[in-house]
Amino acid sequence: MNLESLNQRIDQLIELGQTVLATRRTWAGSSSEYVDSGKIKGFRSATLSFIERVYGQDHSHYKEFNSAVNGFSITDAEAGVAILHAIRDEIAGGWLFSVKGLITAEIFADFLEMSEYLLKNGYKDPSAVVAGSVLEEHLRQLCTKHGVEVELKSEDKTRPKKAEALNSDLAKAEIYSKLDQKMVTAWLDLRNKAAHGKYEEYTTDQVTNMLSGITEFMARISV
Repeated sequence: MNLESLNQRIDQLIELGQTVLATRRTWAGSSSEYVDSGKIKGFRSATLSFIERVYGQDHSHYKEFNSAVNGFSITDAEAGVAILHAIRDEIAGGWLFSVKGLITAEIFADFLEMSEYLLKNGYKDPSAVVAGSVLEEHLRQLCTKHGVEVELKSEDKTRPKKAEALNSDLAKAEIYSKLDQKMVTAWLDLRNKAAHGKYEEYTTDQVTNMLSGITEFMARISV
């Protein structure tokens, strides 16, 4: 889900919340207000599904919405819309991708360390596969960050783009240079050789250069 589609979905949910607020009524003989119970349940379900998909159930946004929108009073509906506005401002400010980038960087660093360990212990082939897989996932994360499609869609199915297609699209979008594109192509080619058992077509030194190059590239072109 790219930034544009995230914002579109949030706007849809905010509009849904406004529709719920439009059903406000006052209890007979009381000043307390309530909204349509069926509509707010639909609003709650749709919004929790969205927040879980973007942030996960352990995030404060999910917990706050789950707690605040748990009935059919007017305050429940108002709180839900307010939380959505806060999420929209957060995403528009780039905070979502910044946090995800930090988490992703830590995970990638662990796998690159694994690749380096394998290489130092004489396992150039699995080292190349691990490093190349980290690179491919980094390309996907870059695409998501910059709104570049990561899937090919046809009438009957959707399938993920191959790594080289992601590389080409990122270069076309000027996320990085043509020189970077050529280096990424070479690294992906080496990874494919390792993954398909063509072990004699590359050397330990080439894997060493690949690993250091990928590490530098990912630090420079970060998520």
